[in-house]
Amino acid sequence: MNQTFLVTHSGGFHADELLSSVILTRLHPEAKIVRSRAPEWIAAGADRIVYDVGGAYDAETRIFDHHQRGAPVRDDGQPYSSFGLIWRHFGRDYLRASGIPETHVEAVHAAFDGSFVLPVDLVDNGALSPSTAGVLAGLTLPALLETLKPVFDDADPEAETRSFYGALAIARSFVEASIGKAAAKIRAETLVMDAIAAAGQGHILELPIGMPFRSAVVKAGADHLLFVVHPRDKDWCVTGIRRADEGFELRADLPMAWAGLTNADLEAASGVMGASFCHKGRFIAAARTRKAALALADIAVAEALAERAHAVA
Repeated sequence: MNQTFLVTHSGGFHADELLSSVILTRLHPEAKIVRSRAPEWIAAGADRIVYDVGGAYDAETRIFDHHQRGAPVRDDGQPYSSFGLIWRHFGRDYLRASGIPETHVEAVHAAFDGSFVLPVDLVDNGALSPSTAGVLAGLTLPALLETLKPVFDDADPEAETRSFYGALAIARSFVEASIGKAAAKIRAETLVMDAIAAAGQGHILELPIGMPFRSAVVKAGADHLLFVVHPRDKDWCVTGIRRADEGFELRADLPMAWAGLTNADLEAASGVMGASFCHKGRFIAAARTRKAALALADIAVAEALAERAHAVA
């Protein structure tokens, strides 16, 4: 059912109703956003969806608030904000409207909920403090969106509305990009799984193009893989595989002797003609040809295995 009005509260805006508005305006592009606390607007009506205001959670009458006593929580007890509630009820339709294949809808819905929606819900409910991010606290998405509010002494009566719609456009970009990444990750998984099968018990995973690979490697239980080789725009890349989703520790580093070298210096150090770059952090190297990239990877594997054998001995 197409709605005529999308109703949320007036005054200062937050990430949860902005992001809810992203979802709802995609599904109801002709609807008007009404920002109000007037009783006649925040009550249920056949022509509207009410969110982040209204004092109730009732999906049948399309009221999605979370500030009242007895507000809904997830199965694990974590709280919803209006964004979580809107995503729960409308997220799948949003994904379908965005062109996500039906076979991927559930996976993308769950991935986006866990990585994007839940943190917003927790921050909005005070269950997670951005201050835990340390110096990055002011760079979390909820904090950045709130910086777009008008300053306290802006006397323009249209400032709040103008700022809301400006923030809405930015919020939309983040939602669309994040969902696009989640969908691409699922598409990549099939290609990575095929490449893992082709690698057998070898230690090098060769991919046809750069793509997300770690989650598929973990899912496949391919603990023997140490490096990934794939083409880039004008050269080939050799990268390590991180041990965990967080942090930068690799299953194996590129050789110390290559760190920070380029072109002729790297060719001399590695013995591989066509080697062109090795990052000083030893997590990525480049070569001008596939043959050279695979040669670098072979050497890196041999050194890593030798180091492991020495450590065991």
